[in-house]
Amino acid sequence: MDRNDIFKTVDHTLLTQGATWAQIKEICDDAVAYGAASVCIPPSYVKRAWEYLKGKMPVCTVIGFPNGYNTTKTKVFETRDAIENGAEEIDMVINIGDLKDRNYEKIQAEIEEIKAACGEKVLKVIIETCLLTEEEKIRMCQVVTEAGADFIKTSTGFSTAGATFDDIKLFAAHVGPGVKMKAAGGIKSFEDAEKFISLGASRLGTSRIVKLAKAEQIEEGSY
Repeated sequence: MDRNDIFKTVDHTLLTQGATWAQIKEICDDAVAYGAASVCIPPSYVKRAWEYLKGKMPVCTVIGFPNGYNTTKTKVFETRDAIENGAEEIDMVINIGDLKDRNYEKIQAEIEEIKAACGEKVLKVIIETCLLTEEEKIRMCQVVTEAGADFIKTSTGFSTAGATFDDIKLFAAHVGPGVKMKAAGGIKSFEDAEKFISLGASRLGTSRIVKLAKAEQIEEGSY
């Protein structure tokens, strides 16, 4: 697979608590340089990044991140605020406790409210697969499909593990038509990225792929 095709799937991500504006600008520049799908950044930087990028790259941000246990009202407010600030893609975290309690209708209603707040913007639903049973993952494929979200996403990258190949295989077998898949967390190499894409993921949440390419070019003296 051509590396440019891989870059086109990457949400170039920086969500660490200590992220500075200088670091955000750097990932924005690198995302543009390598033709990433978006930059995924903290909500507090969305407006500034949108103004900085001037339409060169979609801005993605996170809602209810990383634990997902904010109230629905809070998540909807966060979503509207992010979109007003220029976000074109929203990655929300479900309330995992509700899933453990089998409150499927509540989770679906929350996703539907956030999708309504998104309008035509892209909504990705993070289910944090490392904390779930296979049954719970399958049920969330159904819930995300019925709620009308655009993507189901494996992980925040802030829990006990990130995406696995088996997660994407399971998603591919159980999501409905029109629901895309995003693998995120722990994608360490171009080989990993290519494997996730071959299994059906159309987005990858990672910072390492672009960094690897950049490091290679710096070493070669071509960056």
